[in-house]
Amino acid sequence: MHRLVLAGLLLLLTTRMATAQAQADTVQVTLQAVLERALDVSPDLGEVRADRDFADARSRLARSSRYFTEIELTTAHAIAPGLTNPNEVPTEELYLDPDVRNDLGTWNPFTQAEVELVQPIYTWGELGGSIQAAQHGVEVEEAAVERKELEVALRAAELYYNVLLTNELARLAERAGDIVEQAKGEIIRLLEEGAEDVDEADRYQVEITEWEFRRRVVEVTENQMTARVALRRQMILPDRSVVVPESDALTPLPLVPETLDRYFDIAMENRPELAQARAGLAARDALVKVARSHFYPKLFFGFSTGFSYTPGRERQRNPFISDGFRKSTARTGFGFRQKLNFAQTRARVDQAVAEREQVRHQMEGAEQLILFEVEKAFRDLTVAQAALAAQDSSLAISKKWLRVEYINFDLDLGDTENLIKAVQANLELEARYFEAVHRYNMAALRLMNAVGILVRRVESGTLVE
Repeated sequence: MHRLVLAGLLLLLTTRMATAQAQADTVQVTLQAVLERALDVSPDLGEVRADRDFADARSRLARSSRYFTEIELTTAHAIAPGLTNPNEVPTEELYLDPDVRNDLGTWNPFTQAEVELVQPIYTWGELGGSIQAAQHGVEVEEAAVERKELEVALRAAELYYNVLLTNELARLAERAGDIVEQAKGEIIRLLEEGAEDVDEADRYQVEITEWEFRRRVVEVTENQMTARVALRRQMILPDRSVVVPESDALTPLPLVPETLDRYFDIAMENRPELAQARAGLAARDALVKVARSHFYPKLFFGFSTGFSYTPGRERQRNPFISDGFRKSTARTGFGFRQKLNFAQTRARVDQAVAEREQVRHQMEGAEQLILFEVEKAFRDLTVAQAALAAQDSSLAISKKWLRVEYINFDLDLGDTENLIKAVQANLELEARYFEAVHRYNMAALRLMNAVGILVRRVESGTLVE
């Protein structure tokens, strides 16, 4: 009887979480729904998506700089004095009469506007390189979003399977609680009947066991609430909501493993870290081109025009004489710009080359790390698969053993101690089986994550077929 009670306690010690109590605002979900919701509302994803939007805006800025790189309108507004023309000379000859003066007693509004435009014609790759670097920057941020999506999806999936494991273990814990109650009642009955093999020590022991069981119930309940809150927080649901899986059955994921070499190939094609590194390397190549372009003169086309107007003033059309308060100008033509600080240019080129080499070495390191992660995930799955098969076989044997002991006990041919052992083994093995299923499913998900296809399986709806 003591062993039967201890079997229930052992099961409680292995229980990590418990099922949530029924509440009004219950949200039933599937694994697919949990992952879709997490990918849609995760603040972590919102942060990296904002970085991607910033990179996209920067790319559009670079593209818009290809034409009319510099175009600017400047206006000025003030008041200006009028003119006195005591000799009444013609307005186009005012500059010839030395008696013409500013009339400080008369003030009129003054308006001036100037437009300047510079259009690069040939820049030795500076404009094109800047645009390419900005475009590859968007690809870098896109890959960062995909990387964060994998992280969020795996975390949400683990929370979901923790809840499923909780449900299965909670049912076993309930059975263990019933065993504790039965043991207590049986010992009291035997004491009352004066059984020789039962004494007060047995009663005290079962009472201590009962209090330990109650303590474990509180612990499991609190762990259960924490787990439910974690899943709800991941899904960004209202505080009154309780997330409950549509199906309480914890079953293995339907994954047919491929060869390790095939997983290597899939990872090289799909891991966002590699896409991020490749885009970063391309961006650095473009920036090296930009840095080198400063060694050469840049051809550009320039245009500027302006006018100023003040009532009471007259425009002087002589090309050598003008009135700043009443005139119009226009200039256009081609020109060259050349940076003459070649030592600084060389240092900037060397800096850009060093940054490119840094990214290249990072990409090589990322490739090796990813291959290791894939191999580890593959072997972990193999181990989890073997453990699941072993636990499944052990559980089947324990069920057969328990069935035989029950039959023998009903026929008065069995032994009580053997029945207790069979019950204990069955409870322990059933708990271990569900834990093995949990480990196998997480190993399968981690392998999908390691090769970079977890989110794609979610988006295509083929994660659970």
